[in-house]
Amino acid sequence: MSFQTEYQKKLITAENAAKLVKSGDWVDLGWAATHPASFDGALTELAKNSDLRDLNFRGGILCTLPQIFTLPDAKERFTWNSWHSTGIDRKIIDAGCGFYIPVRYSELPNYYLSGEATAPDIAIFAVSPMDENGKFNFGPSVSHMRAVIKAAKMVILEVNNQIPVCLGDENSVHISEVDFVIEGENPALPALSEAKISETDEKIANLIVNEIHNGSCIQLGIGGMPNAVGKIIAKSDLKHLGVHTEMYVDGFMEMSLAGKIDGSQKPIDRGLQTYTFAMGSQKLYEFLHENPNLRTTSVDKINDISVISAIDNFVSINNAVNIDLFGQVNSESAATRHISGAGGQLDFVMGAYLSKGGKSFICCSSTIQAKDGSVKSRILPLLDHGSIVTATRANIHYFVTEFGIANLKGATTWQRAERIINLAHPNFRDELIQSAEKIGIWRKSNKK
Repeated sequence: MSFQTEYQKKLITAENAAKLVKSGDWVDLGWAATHPASFDGALTELAKNSDLRDLNFRGGILCTLPQIFTLPDAKERFTWNSWHSTGIDRKIIDAGCGFYIPVRYSELPNYYLSGEATAPDIAIFAVSPMDENGKFNFGPSVSHMRAVIKAAKMVILEVNNQIPVCLGDENSVHISEVDFVIEGENPALPALSEAKISETDEKIANLIVNEIHNGSCIQLGIGGMPNAVGKIIAKSDLKHLGVHTEMYVDGFMEMSLAGKIDGSQKPIDRGLQTYTFAMGSQKLYEFLHENPNLRTTSVDKINDISVISAIDNFVSINNAVNIDLFGQVNSESAATRHISGAGGQLDFVMGAYLSKGGKSFICCSSTIQAKDGSVKSRILPLLDHGSIVTATRANIHYFVTEFGIANLKGATTWQRAERIINLAHPNFRDELIQSAEKIGIWRKSNKK
């Protein structure tokens, strides 16, 4: 049977695909930018006129709100289970319709393969059109998709000709592995609005860029500050940089177009920029399409600490929500309110530190403005009750605010307290010193 014949036999409408969903099913909806919009719309229409309930949807890094969660009774009938959260995931969780699944991102494929994660009754996600070899490309959302396919009881693909073909390995599924194919409505991939770069972001970014050397290999997270790092590097004199990152963002594209990246110093994947998923502007998706300088693969390979640490001069840059005087980093919650997730932060924090010449940076602004207009310190005596420790005090390397950089490795508790307080906003330093004294991590010889 030819690939095209097999394709035609498996072709199904979004409406008929939706009818395959049964109450109590677990339905995986892919990852990040490759949401199956046509299936989601059809299932939402079906749910309006049926008693479908107790459905568990799973995925993460939502770029668009699934239509199914716009139904007025969604909270009573459906649950969103998120591997990592954006503001959209957070909106669903705050509405009482969703929950976070704690995970170190590098372990995610094995959760599916080992059976530790509930096997999907249906896995459905958007892919590029089938090629002449019978393969559909995952586009910018390779992540853990191969593991999902192996674990799923039924696999449905939604073809979208707007999805770029991203080169690499474990980046596709063959028609023989698929149960059904939907020819979708071909919506453009959701583009992220460009993160605003504040004056504080720029100050922090400049401090970090001054610590980067020619030939360094870089990982950037999402948000204004990492984006600022990318923009500043693009305008700098740095050269021969490499990229090995879980998330590929516009900052890397800008660095590439400015000629800063050639990967010539990487011992692994020399000359290639490696990543596991990408999100950003429409220009970024166009840049990814069949780009021979980029290589995507599964997250367990990208985020493997042994791989990261084998790359000399590795620079990891990640954000934090807040930090306490012991050096405990919370990057996931505002007290008990869920914000994002652990993601790959710990993998890159540890991998970069173990790299020869490597540096791991945890960054945040020194203060944040609350909804009532008050200004609060992001440097706390102790993390707020219910806060999640993402990077433990034993793992953190460099901490950065707009007031400077501190290396916390090898520092005693009183040295850490002093170094961290020196990076707090001046308006809060005396109060933090008093707290450090009460906690018992302040020496009389410390600066005041």
